[in-house]
Amino acid sequence: MIISASTDYRAAAQRKLPPFLFHYIDGGAYAEYTLRRNVEDLAEIALRQRVLKNMSELSLETRLFDETLSMPVALAPVGLTGMYARRGEVQAAQAAAAKGIPFTLSTVSVCPIEEVAPTLDRPMWFQLYVLKDRGFMKSVLERAKAAGVTTLVFTVDMPTPGARYRDAHSGMSGPNAAARRILQAVTHPAWAWDVGLFGRPHDLGNISTYRGHPTSLSDYIGWLSANFDPSISWKDLEWIREFWQGPMVIKGILDPNDAKDAVKFGADGIVVSNHGGRQLDGVLSSARALPDIADAVKGNLKILADSGIRNGLDVVRMLALGADAVMLGRAFVYALAAAGGAGVSNLLDLIEKEMRVAMILTGAKSISEISADLLVRELPPIQPEPGKKSDQAA
Repeated sequence: MIISASTDYRAAAQRKLPPFLFHYIDGGAYAEYTLRRNVEDLAEIALRQRVLKNMSELSLETRLFDETLSMPVALAPVGLTGMYARRGEVQAAQAAAAKGIPFTLSTVSVCPIEEVAPTLDRPMWFQLYVLKDRGFMKSVLERAKAAGVTTLVFTVDMPTPGARYRDAHSGMSGPNAAARRILQAVTHPAWAWDVGLFGRPHDLGNISTYRGHPTSLSDYIGWLSANFDPSISWKDLEWIREFWQGPMVIKGILDPNDAKDAVKFGADGIVVSNHGGRQLDGVLSSARALPDIADAVKGNLKILADSGIRNGLDVVRMLALGADAVMLGRAFVYALAAAGGAGVSNLLDLIEKEMRVAMILTGAKSISEISADLLVRELPPIQPEPGKKSDQAA
């Protein structure tokens, strides 16, 4: 087990949440190989320790899309965040704003744009899918612009939902799902009181505002399945690029050729991501995909990365592999579920402290100094002693 603050928060979230919600955020697609590799591959990245470098002056501050961030971290868009704590998107967004980093509101959030944005003292980001209902897309973009959203994060790796078998077993979907969810809520009284009773309305706020009536959790899976568009191509994004004057980030890039296409398209940034292992199982972890993508497009747009990041050391690893910043998903939702906005604030403080330790001990005084030079090059295999067979030979 990889120990970190998010590990503790994950355990606390599992105790507090009804199983259908815990497994929805915790699970991945198919056999969950990519889900595990995201964490394991990143943890295996070795850094060069340096000493006696006079690290008395250290800065984590960075510039991203004309915003000053206290550290190169943003909270990723996570659907149904408002089901993990009372009005969860508001609590998480306020914690991010207080820390001086961006919060990204999901298309399928519980709290709508108009509820979250006015509570913040800095602009937030907004995430959008390509959906068959282009009227909804235009409407929500207009609302985001009116609310002062600065950066649009466009998720492109979900033309169809991945096969997430945990959801059918947990009660998120499948036979008698609604009855199972009610039973689970009753047996988890802390969540039932905080969110089940006082966290209403339990609907998809951005979609309900457009449709003019509530879109409940029971409608969630069906609405998404009916509206995701497998015919999506780069040309479908052109009208959005023309409409949206602010920074536009393409999320869900794993291949250098797709990254090059994003540059040609005119994107301001990309997110190297496999959707947290929730879409196509067996694809590369983000940590393994990132270096080739950075080699292909570094300097032509901003490179963000997500999937598998659990602590501040992981942030430094991703930056050394070629990212300009990272996005946190599961890690902040575990903290939110366990302790609300205070949990998210605590997690971000810990990530900052862990980054500082990693930077001091690698000799990087600023974010710009975190590069591939900090990485330990691949070590040759250990040779067997003379006269002994290697394990592989045996």
